[in-house]
Amino acid sequence: MRSLAVDDEALGDKPDLSASTADPSHARITTWLMGRISGGWVLTGDKLPPEAELAEALGVSRMTLRQALGSLEGQGWIARKRGRSGGSFVREPRVPVDLTGLPGFTEQMRRANVRAGARVVRTGVVDPTPEVSAGLELVRGQRVIEIVRVRSARREPLALEETYLPEHLFPGLLDRNLNASLYALMRDHYALSPQSAQEWLEPEIASVEQATLLGVEPGSALMLVTRRARAANGIAVEFAHDRYRSDRTRITLQTGLGTDTRIAAEPR
Repeated sequence: MRSLAVDDEALGDKPDLSASTADPSHARITTWLMGRISGGWVLTGDKLPPEAELAEALGVSRMTLRQALGSLEGQGWIARKRGRSGGSFVREPRVPVDLTGLPGFTEQMRRANVRAGARVVRTGVVDPTPEVSAGLELVRGQRVIEIVRVRSARREPLALEETYLPEHLFPGLLDRNLNASLYALMRDHYALSPQSAQEWLEPEIASVEQATLLGVEPGSALMLVTRRARAANGIAVEFAHDRYRSDRTRITLQTGLGTDTRIAAEPR
């Protein structure tokens, strides 16, 4: 760990906050520090200069600097600690999880330039819950393939996937390599990969089991993504609960006028 000084080469040239721009000073400070971290000059574990010294070097009030540091902390770039040995410490940035275009986890990590990993926790053919049965539009007596996996990046668990597929559509799936992309298996061996989906995003608190699998404390905040996906022919092929660590991931979704990307808010 390095304790950086205000004139440290790792911090480079300070932003010119006297120039007139649409962005307020705290936003420009945030952008500057993010650039130094993402560019590799400021490293994970480094301690930023004391607030008073950094504010003076930048020519801003401590309140303005604290706004910038608060933004960085909220986005997961730094962690601020109190006490004699406290300060602002650079942490490994959250992994961006881009849900645009219905990617699987492997594709999400590829977009983030991170290698994806998988550990199978549980598999089997089970009777569906009412929620799963409705999501997959099953008739009475039809069963589902259950696949529970911990997905990782940078050798760290990031998400807990709980996936359900109609058993009659995917015979022999459990005999295949389930450490690889499920969407690739569905596409290459069954021609039934998801092509469209509805997804619901909501916060959730980690249970003891979920926390153990994800390497967090029970009660930690997770982001739950519930998904119902259909193949090109309109058949429901997947119902899933994906639980992401909120401290290590940042979910993004690209939207715009003229696109069919939607997030639905519904009472529960």
